[in-house]
Amino acid sequence: MASSIRVRATSKDDITEVQTLIQHPMDTGLVKDAKGETIPAHYIQELKFECNGKEVFVANWGTAVAKDPYVKFSFKGAKKGDDLKISWTDNKGTSDETTAKIA
Repeated sequence: MASSIRVRATSKDDITEVQTLIQHPMDTGLVKDAKGETIPAHYIQELKFECNGKEVFVANWGTAVAKDPYVKFSFKGAKKGDDLKISWTDNKGTSDETTAKIA
């Protein structure tokens, strides 16, 4: 199965810019389907980025994040060719991870 995570990481000087798009429904548990039944909550609880074994970004989310979240941030200390590991876990115990090379 293909990863739900798409990532682009580029480094210039000492700054690495990361752009990530995650395919996930991010259901709040407050919306009803066509039959009028509540769609159960299903959302990412933790999103983590690690570079060279060190956490560089961690987000603890709830139901207030939109479907297919996009995350963009920058950090210092990485260089071209380093591995960036991205992982998430949701409230149903599902998880995904991928690793990208910093360009």
